[in-house]
Amino acid sequence: MEKTIEIRWHGRAGQGVVTAAVTLADVLSTEKGKFVQAFPEFGAEKRGAPILAFNRISNKPIRSHSQVYYPDIVVVTDPSLLGMVDIAEGAKENAIFIINTTYELPLIREKLSLGERKIYGLDAYTIAADELGKAIPNVPMVAALIKITQIMDLEKFQKRLKVSLSKKLRPEVVEKNLRTTDRAFKEVKEG
Repeated sequence: MEKTIEIRWHGRAGQGVVTAAVTLADVLSTEKGKFVQAFPEFGAEKRGAPILAFNRISNKPIRSHSQVYYPDIVVVTDPSLLGMVDIAEGAKENAIFIINTTYELPLIREKLSLGERKIYGLDAYTIAADELGKAIPNVPMVAALIKITQIMDLEKFQKRLKVSLSKKLRPEVVEKNLRTTDRAFKEVKEG
């Protein structure tokens, strides 16, 4: 990695968007030579309100502590935000978009005027509902990001994710979350 990678997460309060950013940072922080940040943008949001979370990943210490204004990667955990929030605002010309959606990706590209930027999609709600019994898209979206960017080997990611999730979840819930990662790895598609 030659530079700092900046990620902006779009989601709704209560969907685990902040947890996704923190989990990504926790998993990557165990990598030798990686420096990471995870932080939310909080206001007086109520459950269901649009929120943002951010990550920075670098091979050198990160000095910036501001919000991410020009993301390299944009992750959208709730498809109802498409068209409601400008997810492309400030995104670099070569930005990658990862979207939780059942819609055709070429239609999303056209509707949001994403141009030639790379766009990936998966139905994280269905994956989570099938495996967890709850449509919480955060872990499948983190898994999709790991697969697409190849920031970390997928096997190593799953091992470190298990350790990270075990800090706060029961073993059976951790196993269910790991199943969501298997599906996300297989089901994420480029559009």
